[in-house]
Amino acid sequence: MASFNRTALALFLALCFTSMNAGRAARHLLQLPPLPSMPNLPKPAALPPLPTIPATLPQPTLPTLPTTQPAALPKPTLPPLPSFPSLPTVPKVTLPPLPSMPSIPNIPTTIPSIPFLSPPPAGN
Repeated sequence: MASFNRTALALFLALCFTSMNAGRAARHLLQLPPLPSMPNLPKPAALPPLPTIPATLPQPTLPTLPTTQPAALPKPTLPPLPSFPSLPTVPKVTLPPLPSMPSIPNIPTTIPSIPFLSPPPAGN
């Protein structure tokens, strides 16, 4: 816990010093003379027109699919699955009924007056 406190203190001090340096840098920038204005740059020449797209694009030629069926593959035979031993039956467990919840006491909403904090009675 102590190391966390030391780390938090070190982080807080680092942030404080950083903000002091940032404030000093901002004040220094505000005291500088104004920067010269931006020179006017020449405007670029007109761009060449875009090439035209033909109305119909060439269609690719698709290869023909073979019409003969390949030779049928032999059906694989799988070994039988191993049998697992039967599991013993687990006895049924019945839980006792849950106890009823105790009632929540009422919390007073008014603050009682404390005699020694009240002002003294006015005297005539």
